[in-house]
Amino acid sequence: MTLFAAIKHWATTSPERIALNNGEQQLTYRQLNEKINNLAQLLTQQGITRLALQLDNSIEWALVDLACLKAGIIIIPMPLFFSQEQQTWLLENSGADALIGAERSGWEATPIGRLPLYRYQPQQVPTVPAGTAKITYTSGTTGQPKGVCLSLRGMERTSQSLAERIDHLPLHRHLTLLPFATLLENITGLYVPLLLGAESVILPLHQVGFTGSSQFSIDVLAQVLSQWRPHSLVLVPELLRLLTSLAGKNRECVSSLCFVAVGGGKVAPDLLLLARQEGIPVYEGYGLSECGSVVSLNIPGDDQPGSTGRPLPHCEISFSAQHEIRVKGASMLGYLGGDTVPESIATGDLGRLDDAGFLHVDGRLKNVQINAFGRNFSPEWIETEAMLYSAISHLVVFGDGLPVNVALVHPVPGKEKDLSTQIDTLNEKLPDYARIHHFIVTNLSNSALMTSNGRLRRAAIYLRFQEQIQRAIQE
Repeated sequence: MTLFAAIKHWATTSPERIALNNGEQQLTYRQLNEKINNLAQLLTQQGITRLALQLDNSIEWALVDLACLKAGIIIIPMPLFFSQEQQTWLLENSGADALIGAERSGWEATPIGRLPLYRYQPQQVPTVPAGTAKITYTSGTTGQPKGVCLSLRGMERTSQSLAERIDHLPLHRHLTLLPFATLLENITGLYVPLLLGAESVILPLHQVGFTGSSQFSIDVLAQVLSQWRPHSLVLVPELLRLLTSLAGKNRECVSSLCFVAVGGGKVAPDLLLLARQEGIPVYEGYGLSECGSVVSLNIPGDDQPGSTGRPLPHCEISFSAQHEIRVKGASMLGYLGGDTVPESIATGDLGRLDDAGFLHVDGRLKNVQINAFGRNFSPEWIETEAMLYSAISHLVVFGDGLPVNVALVHPVPGKEKDLSTQIDTLNEKLPDYARIHHFIVTNLSNSALMTSNGRLRRAAIYLRFQEQIQRAIQE
């Protein structure tokens, strides 16, 4: 059943069942179906072709997203954790002619009811592959994010596979914790519950504990869990660590949970084990935006700890000669402005399938790092930006699997006192997930840590300083 066929089905068979809930407003499936159709018609009448969506998690976000998909308008979610520079670049890069969100200079206000709609005539409109329904931007493994073009059919295939995989579980209420602008929660926190006829509790990110994309209050989450008693969550590794700590002090907070999926970055096997011991029914999965989000997932009764689960039914997994994972299935149509891509997507991850058919992800093929909140970034990007500062001779960043980034800094002699100020200035240019939270002053200029042409030996540096890095995080 397609997404909109499912919504219509539940609107007909269970019209008063709650679909979306924020505590102040509840939409039944009947109301949701009507509102999607009405908003789709209004947006179509505006002549919009590409709409950027810059709202916090909300029922309005969900309605605009669904209405655009229904109307055939390309929807472009704008992550709130992007820097102002990245947001401006995204609007220009995408060719958006409409924006629902914050007022911007040069955009004409044409509100639709309570929705803050702005119109703009882009100077250039980059091409998109035929069938593009959504352009989702990655965090950016370089300074600028990439626009991943996805079809409605592809997103539906992923959602349908997930719904089929977990249909036997008693999941009637999902609490959204991650930003809708990231494809993972968009798929798992909105489309999948709607296919299943379940309820999605949608709260602004600050109401579930977030400040930015990398700061989180577990005390706020404890209150939310106690109030809403959700059956399912989707987490990134750092949120799982915090939830596990909470469960150790207050197991009642997690007692309603039947299924917790974790992905978006490396998950320590010991953390999974501890979480389960504390009463959290957590299961690891794997995916990426270029592959339509989730690729594989462990579930109750079909679980191999240490793996990321069996591939979903629509995904076909293969491997290159270098053991790089390749995925064929509900993959992207291509990158914005680029050529279409092969049916089989090269993920950049090393992996293997075991004899039982479970996928194991063994590491990154390149230096791209993914922090404990699921934000991916290239350390070379930050390190290149740091070259502009007079007190910094060499700087190397580590954040893979960590809640914050730690830098090792080799200062310019005599300018050590300027380091703190200059790193603060550097951080102001970066989105929050790329900022340096701790730095360690050290000497990196020896042959064991640097090549003859001045290139830092990242692996050797980490081995030398890993204990200091861990201590810095704990301070």
